[in-house]
Amino acid sequence: MKFLKILYVQVILGIVAGVLVGWLYPSFAPTAKLISETFINMIRMVITPVIFLTIVVGIVGAGDMKKVGRVGVKSLIYFEVVTTLALVIGLITANLIKPGKGVKPTGEASRQITEISEQASKMNWGKFFSDIVPSNIIDAFAKGDILQVLFFSVLFAIGLKMLGSSGKGLLTTLENINKVLFNILKLIMRLSPIGAFGGMAFTIGKFGFATLIALGKLMLTFYLTGVFFIFVVLNLIGRYYGISVWKLLGYIKEEILIVLGASSSESVLPSVMKKLTDAGCEKEVVGLVIPTGYSFNLDGTTIYLSMAIIFLAQVFNIDMSLGQQLTVIGILLLTSKGAAGVTGSGFIVLASTLTALKVIPLSGLGLLIGVDRFMSEGRAIINIIGNTIATVIIAKSEKALNMDTYKMVVEKKTIQLPAEAPIVKAV
Repeated sequence: MKFLKILYVQVILGIVAGVLVGWLYPSFAPTAKLISETFINMIRMVITPVIFLTIVVGIVGAGDMKKVGRVGVKSLIYFEVVTTLALVIGLITANLIKPGKGVKPTGEASRQITEISEQASKMNWGKFFSDIVPSNIIDAFAKGDILQVLFFSVLFAIGLKMLGSSGKGLLTTLENINKVLFNILKLIMRLSPIGAFGGMAFTIGKFGFATLIALGKLMLTFYLTGVFFIFVVLNLIGRYYGISVWKLLGYIKEEILIVLGASSSESVLPSVMKKLTDAGCEKEVVGLVIPTGYSFNLDGTTIYLSMAIIFLAQVFNIDMSLGQQLTVIGILLLTSKGAAGVTGSGFIVLASTLTALKVIPLSGLGLLIGVDRFMSEGRAIINIIGNTIATVIIAKSEKALNMDTYKMVVEKKTIQLPAEAPIVKAV
């Protein structure tokens, strides 16, 4: 039974067990939630220091500050183009399949909807961008604010680099601390089957399968759109750069399964960073692209948001004009950037977008509350896949990807080393 020792097999078993326990013993849901949250908290415990150390070690070790700026600009352009494609695809699919047609609006204004609406009304998107600069870096680390930590990390790396040779001792210390954190991560990841079990048992136990029947068409439409986006859109982008999306997905299959169980892409952030570095991507590229992508490249979330808005419009028989749908794209290009890789944040962003549109009643959110958790897994999986592919593509475009290492680690190819020239002895 050697296969039972393989991590992704254990995670699959954890997910299956979670579904069964949640279905047969729904009263277990509160305990399952504690199990899931404890696992995710263990991951969050190391996320900010891992990001900080990976970026600092990568930038100082690389020695090219122009490259850092270029990677940052290139990443933001790539993110904006790809998320725009995701928004447009979500809108088109929802208009064609019409998942909201025939669904009856609830008209109920539950306490949960009221709370979400209040949270959404407090969101200031201009302040979101200004808050990238932390007022207190200790507070940024304590809250786990990825963008603020990213900003400080780049500045710290520049400051350390300016020390020259006198900073080598500190750099060595930071490298060793980073190794310790990744050893801690290895220990935590052994518990991922239990975390996946807890997450799935909570979801099924609390929301049940009945919700899926009522809004099955919306869920099916979302997941089919996600599959199309990964295996057509991202696959075409990958092929253009000579990257096999299928093999890359096989390389991160454990992380995909953990995200499925935990329902949060944040749960595998350090693990994905480590795997991409091991696959030949330079540390500073991984350190810059992955954390930035968690706020600016949420492909799954943007597909869901655009589709959910059209779905609710169809439920309330609101015929949105082309101009209104273009306005939706414009608003979502801004608001979707505020949805971090944490469960539930996409729902708050949806509420803030509906508030800005002033066309669709917020009471319609009641329809999505139950089914949202079942789509959260899909959003998180698409998000992590999109960010992984983005990192490899940007690394390759920057000549910051060791293709020999990548082919051996990801594509499982044997690399033939060049034969040594024969030694000619003098006569």
